[in-house]
Amino acid sequence: MKKILILGAGIYQVPLIKVAKKLGIYTIVASIQGNYPGFELADKVYYENTTDHRKILSIARREQVDGIVTAGTDVAVITIGKVCDALGLKGLSAEAAELATDKLLMKQCYEKHGVRSAKFRKVSFDDEHYANIISDLSLPVMFKSVDSSGSRGIVKVNSPSEFDSARNIVLDNTRSDYFIVEEYIEGEEFGAQAFVQDGKLEFILPHGDYVFNGDTGVPIGHFAPYDLDPAIIEDSRQQLIAATRAMQLNNCAINADFILKDGQTYVLELGGRSGATCLAELVSIYYGFDYYEKIIRVAIGEKVDFGVDVNSTEQDGVANASMLLMSDKDGVIKSQTNSNAEHPDIVEIQFDYKPGDPVHAFRVGPHRIGHVITKGKSLDDAVELLHKALDNISIEVE
Repeated sequence: MKKILILGAGIYQVPLIKVAKKLGIYTIVASIQGNYPGFELADKVYYENTTDHRKILSIARREQVDGIVTAGTDVAVITIGKVCDALGLKGLSAEAAELATDKLLMKQCYEKHGVRSAKFRKVSFDDEHYANIISDLSLPVMFKSVDSSGSRGIVKVNSPSEFDSARNIVLDNTRSDYFIVEEYIEGEEFGAQAFVQDGKLEFILPHGDYVFNGDTGVPIGHFAPYDLDPAIIEDSRQQLIAATRAMQLNNCAINADFILKDGQTYVLELGGRSGATCLAELVSIYYGFDYYEKIIRVAIGEKVDFGVDVNSTEQDGVANASMLLMSDKDGVIKSQTNSNAEHPDIVEIQFDYKPGDPVHAFRVGPHRIGHVITKGKSLDDAVELLHKALDNISIEVE
């Protein structure tokens, strides 16, 4: 029996666990202790921090795993790279993982290899005169933690009077002693999911984003197809290929953030894992295959046929849309009700918590309390059904 080590036991790892078990793969989960739903699903659990690559490597060796993987989070990506290197497993390398999880290294890599991206500066937290370092950047700018995920530690800054407060937010969301400041590109933000296998880009799926505007824009949902001119789709594909090669990403899912300005695609960042916020489900519905299964099969060393023409600019997949369920205040869930009748195009309605559980007012991705996914013959149909379904859900927090 094949064995796979899944890092994390949270909402975004649960589908990996379920699919691996369905495939007859022995499923080992490693995660810190907590109220995580993946623990009760796995064949075996290790309560370890997924950032501790030495302990995770020891587990992988002891269990003689055939693959290691995660989904929806950057936290464990460096560990995956180090374990893949040490054991010769199929997946991104430690070097690529470091580039994918350190925004400074990523930006320097883009600059070196000519990937179209925003102008930036590195700033040390102990530099009292850091404003001088970023004085040549045009406002507004983005203050960014180099090592966080889920939109934590990212703040849009419109004037110098906001510098110090933004810096403190970043400081509270990083383990590093420096951060980056980059120019804010005024344009249309969108994303893409992709996969690279044996050095070949298997697909790139541009998608639109629904965004919650807090300290910065936080994705709270997505939709596909995204209405883009074929020339822009091709430009985004070329920029993604350039960024993927520059970062040496291979045998992994890719979560890409772009911004469109004056008909050109700028790369904000690439992650070496599948996206959160129902993005793996978006891929599965659009292409008609189980994306989690593809991810797992590649991780255990199989050669996988994705059946997608990566060079096509046609957008002829199954339209779908998703949205997170959120609370507007801290508190405890008093009740939650789904009044939707069964519908073939309501793909999934999921509550992450049960009555009595504490929840946070939504600010960043991990504050989600559930999601809704719909599909349709057209994107308009999928979006209309999504909003109808959301209207029939009631969650009371007190």
